[in-house]
Amino acid sequence: MRDLIKEIRRGNARAIAKAISLVENDSAAAQRLMRQVFAWRKDAVVLGITGAPGTGKSTLVDQLIGRLRAAGRKIGIVAVDPSSPFSGGAILGDRIRMMRHSVDADVFIRSMATRGHLGGLAKATGEAIAILEAAGKDYILVETVGVGQDEVEVVKLADVVLVVLTPDAGDEIQAFKAGIMEIADIFVINKADHPGADKMERQLRAMLDLGLPDKDKPSVIKTVATKGQGTDGMLSEVDRLMEKRDRRLQEIRRKRLLAWMLRDVIREKIDQLISRDIPDSVFEEYVDQIYHRRTDPYTVADRLISRLKEKG
Repeated sequence: MRDLIKEIRRGNARAIAKAISLVENDSAAAQRLMRQVFAWRKDAVVLGITGAPGTGKSTLVDQLIGRLRAAGRKIGIVAVDPSSPFSGGAILGDRIRMMRHSVDADVFIRSMATRGHLGGLAKATGEAIAILEAAGKDYILVETVGVGQDEVEVVKLADVVLVVLTPDAGDEIQAFKAGIMEIADIFVINKADHPGADKMERQLRAMLDLGLPDKDKPSVIKTVATKGQGTDGMLSEVDRLMEKRDRRLQEIRRKRLLAWMLRDVIREKIDQLISRDIPDSVFEEYVDQIYHRRTDPYTVADRLISRLKEKG
């Protein structure tokens, strides 16, 4: 394990990939690894990039990589993909969309499967970010699956969240779910060379004017990612937001550790205890009692917690 940590800190791509595979597979070795990873991680700028399928998120990420590398930054990318229903693996390869950067030693790209995990993120995304921070990455881009009310967890991990839209969405902007409106720091209208881009920008700004005070209002940026247009302005806005939040970043990152890492690890430990100490037959009996209205889930939960305490 010591050698693996050493190679991660050197930025060795194979070591980083091995470490992420360990945490994805919930192995006992992963816990030993992560204890050491947290001792060496440094704070990177974490950008969350979310949006409906087909909005061009991956093309935007590709453009961002190029511009950040031109500035000498080391980059990590976590592309969260839908899971294959058969294998549980990511059905999109981690180099298909960003192939031209795959030979760059200072760019690490990894696809992670959601494996049924809600929230638009893979279960081990937080750990993957920590591993990339320990590897010395300056920027970590997290591209998430789709957009929906249950897919807003990226805000728990990211310093800045970009929500990507396209003019092709038409009147769907009127039906935005409140959760998505609330997580965005920057709205990116991609494919801005398509008809309707100006109209969408006006609609979006009108909605933001109604709902938020100026100090909390997200920016609206238009881009044409396939041509590299607007991405410099998008990065400048990210930098502006990071400078603006400089005093609050420590608070934001502490909340990130609490809201994502700590609670997630605690839940995982509880799941392990339940699997180890409470047989399936006990659950079946309680389910039967609940079904026949002889008890309720809350009473059962209290009983199971008491049982775990007794065994502890």
